[in-house]
Amino acid sequence: MDLFKVASGVFAQIWYLIPMLLIVTIFKSRWFKGRFGEFLINRLLSRLPASDYTLIKDVTLPTDEGTTQVDHIVVSTFGIFVVETKNMKGWIFGSKNQKQWTQKIYRHTAKFQNPLHQNYKHVKTLESLLGIDLSKLYSVIVFIGDSEFKTNMPDNVTYARGCVNYIKQFTERVFSEEEYQQIIDTINEIKLRKGVVTNLKHRRHVRELVALKENVEPCSSADSDK
Repeated sequence: MDLFKVASGVFAQIWYLIPMLLIVTIFKSRWFKGRFGEFLINRLLSRLPASDYTLIKDVTLPTDEGTTQVDHIVVSTFGIFVVETKNMKGWIFGSKNQKQWTQKIYRHTAKFQNPLHQNYKHVKTLESLLGIDLSKLYSVIVFIGDSEFKTNMPDNVTYARGCVNYIKQFTERVFSEEEYQQIIDTINEIKLRKGVVTNLKHRRHVRELVALKENVEPCSSADSDK
């Protein structure tokens, strides 16, 4: 009985630490970092003039092999911008043609898929589904978080605020107003409805891709296909 009283007394003093630990765990999770990163980029892209740009976010598209998920699509009369977000920290090393890039945090080193290659699949999917020339589709990679590029990156690989500047540098209109609205309507029609079933199908497809890569070319990876 005395032990029970002692335990109850200790719990009464430290119970408030439990929700704090849960909050810290959530904040450090990959899921939260991903969602928070997408939220930040949504805020930035939403500042583009609504008269010329339309943001479509968190889009799951059908492919011949299954599904692919796109963080953000910005449709404008100046082109279609396919935005991939990376919430990472540490030093980032990579180049346009490398299959894998490197993340270094102090003494820890990890490999992850070249996001330009990863986003190319999204661009090609939209090209096929929309029937639009590839020259009017632009891939944009945005790094957020406490990361620093240690190698020269292509112009379309930027930090957070740089993505808006990159998009706004395209000033030649390649779509008419009618085509612009038609593209928006088509994307909204072909994208898969959000929900548990769609998420499960996409996650299963990602797991299958990861398993296939591990069988063909075992390697350490900090990221996976979307």
